[in-house]
Amino acid sequence: MAQPKTAWDSHPEPLTVASAPAPEYGSGSLADLLPTLAAGIGVPDMKAAITELTPADRNCVFLIDGLGWEQLKAHPEDAPFMTSLLATSRGGTGRPLTAGYPATTATSLASVGTGLPPGAHGLPGYTVRNPDTGELMNQLRWQPWTQPGVWQPYPTVFQLAHAAGVHAAQVSSPTFENTPLTRVALSGGTFLGRLTGEDRMDLAAEQLAAGDRSLVYTYFAEVDGAGHRFGVDSDAWRGQLMYADRLVQRLAEQLPPRSALYVTADHGMIDVPFDEQHRIDFDEDWELSAGVALLGGEGRARHVYAVPGAANDVLTCWREVLGEQFWVASRDEAIAAGWFGPQIDERVYGRIGDVVAAARDDVLLIASEREPKESAMVGNHGSMTPAEQLVPLLEVRS
Repeated sequence: MAQPKTAWDSHPEPLTVASAPAPEYGSGSLADLLPTLAAGIGVPDMKAAITELTPADRNCVFLIDGLGWEQLKAHPEDAPFMTSLLATSRGGTGRPLTAGYPATTATSLASVGTGLPPGAHGLPGYTVRNPDTGELMNQLRWQPWTQPGVWQPYPTVFQLAHAAGVHAAQVSSPTFENTPLTRVALSGGTFLGRLTGEDRMDLAAEQLAAGDRSLVYTYFAEVDGAGHRFGVDSDAWRGQLMYADRLVQRLAEQLPPRSALYVTADHGMIDVPFDEQHRIDFDEDWELSAGVALLGGEGRARHVYAVPGAANDVLTCWREVLGEQFWVASRDEAIAAGWFGPQIDERVYGRIGDVVAAARDDVLLIASEREPKESAMVGNHGSMTPAEQLVPLLEVRS
């Protein structure tokens, strides 16, 4: 699907690290949302970083996995209720938030729940190297097993809110109740599992009303799933968008007094054609694989771990081969450019690739042998383009 042109589309060739549009950490990113809401209800040490938002006593965040700002704007007929709320986004400015880099679920959920950028919470990609073991760690599926509290030691905003006397609750699928990702990103207060979207909306409204000060989170995954399998303009994807739109309206119509509902997402998505021009196969490319010990990340946001002594050569090669379609940076260049946030904890530094490659064009760097399922996906995400990076922050108040 063709994406609307924006100022972000104008970049010099070959791409420079400085031309990549780094996320708005500290003022307009997903990591800034919960601290802003928590500050408004008196949780200590929280900063209201998104200055456009007005405090409310009861706050609900409804995260629709995979629903980017660009995709929502492109489908007004399928999401009439959310479309009617576009002007309310980001405190009535009609502007989106940025997801953070990479724009992927594990990273974004950790940013939402901890209120920290990836360089601090330490989930900087779909798969990253564990410096202690040398193995790739899948941070969505948490494989191989790694002690959650060691991997991500910071408290969540929900935990801090609960400790401050705020009624905190998460309403989601029962599947997620005891996952390591939930533990490190979204734990705190009460977890309430419900299978259907309707039940989640009804219960989220009840939980909002359960306290004079409330912080409630609820979640819907199926928009993302349909996009990966069928693409972001498929009948299946549009059907899930229609359903999500009805869920938002259902929740909005039940808000108790003094409430604010914020509808957001963890990332957007882009469809990538199935041909050699758009899907470059790392497993069949001897140039790109030379000197590489581990390939992490995902097709549009790669972490590349070099064999000892080969990092500079790998960086040079990747820039020569991919530099007109990807922003290709060394670890230190990506950190200095702010891709992972303003601070990088020592324990996180080695999780970031020696080389970091973020797609600008509608291309993928697949790995057909080592990542067969991921390589077969129609819709993809991870990078810093508007289609992937921009997410809504729709608002309904009572």
